[in-house]
Amino acid sequence: MSPTNLTELEERLSRPTPAVIEMMTRLPGDIVILGAAGKMGPSLARMAKRASDEAGTKRRIIAVSRFSTPGSEAAFLQHGIEVISTDLLAANAVAYLPHAPNVVYMAGMKFGSTGQEAFTWAMNAWLPGLVCERYHRSRIAAFSTGNVYGLVPVERGGSHEEDALNPKGEYAMSCLGRERIFEYFSQTRGTPVSLIRLNYACDLRYGVMVDIARQVWNGDPVDVTMGYFNTIWQGDANALSLLSLAKAQSPAWHVNLTGTATLSVREVATRFGEIFHKPVHITGQEAPDALLSNPYRSFVDLGVPFVRDEELTDWVAHWISTGGESLGKPTHFESRDGKF
Repeated sequence: MSPTNLTELEERLSRPTPAVIEMMTRLPGDIVILGAAGKMGPSLARMAKRASDEAGTKRRIIAVSRFSTPGSEAAFLQHGIEVISTDLLAANAVAYLPHAPNVVYMAGMKFGSTGQEAFTWAMNAWLPGLVCERYHRSRIAAFSTGNVYGLVPVERGGSHEEDALNPKGEYAMSCLGRERIFEYFSQTRGTPVSLIRLNYACDLRYGVMVDIARQVWNGDPVDVTMGYFNTIWQGDANALSLLSLAKAQSPAWHVNLTGTATLSVREVATRFGEIFHKPVHITGQEAPDALLSNPYRSFVDLGVPFVRDEELTDWVAHWISTGGESLGKPTHFESRDGKF
């Protein structure tokens, strides 16, 4: 059943899978989530808390963020998640964070990175070094992005983890810098690390499918130059990301995290047009390459997503057609020059 309101949506996004609950019976210690107040962090933190409770394991789930949106701490506190409000780039901020055997690293800069290149590099490449120094004895699951691969021919079926990296633009280059810092500490200090190359999570309030659906709903043209994409239901991304904590190792373990199929922008837009009974205005022509990731390793080592692409399409359509809220944060997946 498609979530029909915000309460149902947040419950579904944070509902732990049996595999996450089982992992929590084996995973010792507290979990610190850095950068927890972003689009994905609140539901991931709540899933970690729910899974721990259902597993009967007592642990602290600690969400760390600036919490720049007034009242955003309340969403964590009401579910029994501790909060620490701090600017991670402030002097000694990371050094004073509480110890935890498990760290989920979600801090980073993407949107608005053009024009703020220095800040982007500080967030994406310098901060990871501070975190690794503080938590070098912890197990770390760190979010990265499929942007580190660059564009690949569509017929290849997406980039594999062993492929040479070819980031385009300063955002993607700074994300590769983030990976290299985690790899360095994993190699030199023995820190167990999993690097999660996510591409792209979809909540019903944001995501590539949401961008396309809203363009069709509003009668705006849909540019198909970046003609293909991957996506994954954010609830599945939450679960698989938490499961990657158990896969963290030294040297660092890399995994692509996305859905089961390569999706066509044109076909997805056409499907939304059929559901909405609205005309679809296509512009551009599909390029022979796109930003795509092959998720086979994650399916084998972490599990296959529960929510199918067709089901997610229907959920997004229902959410938008019934006036569901938007976060107002487009993915800019159409960008082919690496500028965000």
